[in-house]
Amino acid sequence: MAEERIIDFEDLGAYCENEWIEAKSAVGGLPESIWETYSAFANTGGGYILLGVQEHKDKSLYAVRLPDPEGLMEEFWIQARDRMNISANILTQDDVYFQPAGEYTIIVIRVPRAEWPYRPLYIAGDPHNVYVRVGESDVMADPEEIH
Repeated sequence: MAEERIIDFEDLGAYCENEWIEAKSAVGGLPESIWETYSAFANTGGGYILLGVQEHKDKSLYAVRLPDPEGLMEEFWIQARDRMNISANILTQDDVYFQPAGEYTIIVIRVPRAEWPYRPLYIAGDPHNVYVRVGESDVMADPEEIH
């Protein structure tokens, strides 16, 4: 991320999804859409994926109980190393961590902007499956953006 952004995890309700924050409840396991978000953040300005976080109707964020945070993190690292999920793992151990948030513990994945030659990061083993972040959405890049 060009500038380091800080999140006050004790006050998640002050935040909503935006160009650098994505919330995923992950209560049923690692969401498949995580790789679209990883690609989008890596190909734009970077951002935070928050596992164990949902949106209220007013779009503010709140933490939920993850049934097995340790297992979820282990599954994330296994999948992050699988080139059929994401073309490159640009994360270090310090980029993925447990974080207290109110009465629960969430998983924070800090995705930096990818450096060359890793960019653009793509998913599903397909170099045309590239995402970029537009507002609070992960959008498939058009061919001009990819090149």
